[in-house]
Amino acid sequence: MKITNSKSFGEAVKNRRKKLGYTQKYISEFTGFSISFLSDLENGKKTIELDKSLTVANLLGLDVELNERG
Repeated sequence: MKITNSKSFGEAVKNRRKKLGYTQKYISEFTGFSISFLSDLENGKKTIELDKSLTVANLLGLDVELNERG
């Protein structure tokens, strides 16, 4: 999936979390991140913290890559 903005990143995280059968509460308990942060992340809030977002993506088994357009 091509990620072009915070909304598409959040949708990818949400879809993967649901595919794995995890709740936001479970991710919150595992990471120590608040449920409100996870909700903001999944809803594409533009001011989310990058480091935390990458941690959640990694936990869910998602790779984040930056590639040059050619």
